[in-house]
Amino acid sequence: MNTIIRAILDRSSEPRLKAPAPPRDVLELALACAARAPDHALLRPWRYLVVEGAGLERLGELFEASAPEDATDAQREKLRKSPLRAPMMLVAIASPVSHPKVPAHEQAYSCAAATAYLELALQAEGYGAMWRTGAVAESAQVREGLGLSADESIVGFIYTGTVDTPKPAVPRPAVSEFVEDWPG
Repeated sequence: MNTIIRAILDRSSEPRLKAPAPPRDVLELALACAARAPDHALLRPWRYLVVEGAGLERLGELFEASAPEDATDAQREKLRKSPLRAPMMLVAIASPVSHPKVPAHEQAYSCAAATAYLELALQAEGYGAMWRTGAVAESAQVREGLGLSADESIVGFIYTGTVDTPKPAVPRPAVSEFVEDWPG
């Protein structure tokens, strides 16, 4: 089995991450891999924000500020602390380009594929990653605070760092459970 297939089959979301974060050369390599994602018309309809250090605390404040009015203190604190789950967070942003043949939703899929490549590359270089979304990804306040334009959307918050404690392997479905021949 080749190394690419092995990396894909071994991929897992790692929720327990610690310092160090990937160094800049590893991050740039992973982002270069992201740029190889399928991309109809070569629009490159994505961008990433790198958040580290004090930026994680500022992002937590932004998450907390986006809480609904009826949120409890505990819910607000959880939002504020959530970016601190890892030493680095990458914000994956679908940034569609007006194009007559490539609708915005296809461009968002391209961003998602790029982000999956990014995660695989980080793992191949010995780092863990966890892709999260949730209400904060849809929050107009968070989008505005991160500087997104009206047509951009957050595809995910990619927490990354060194795996603290590997989680147990997650059972994966057999191919026969999700593939069928058509017409049957």
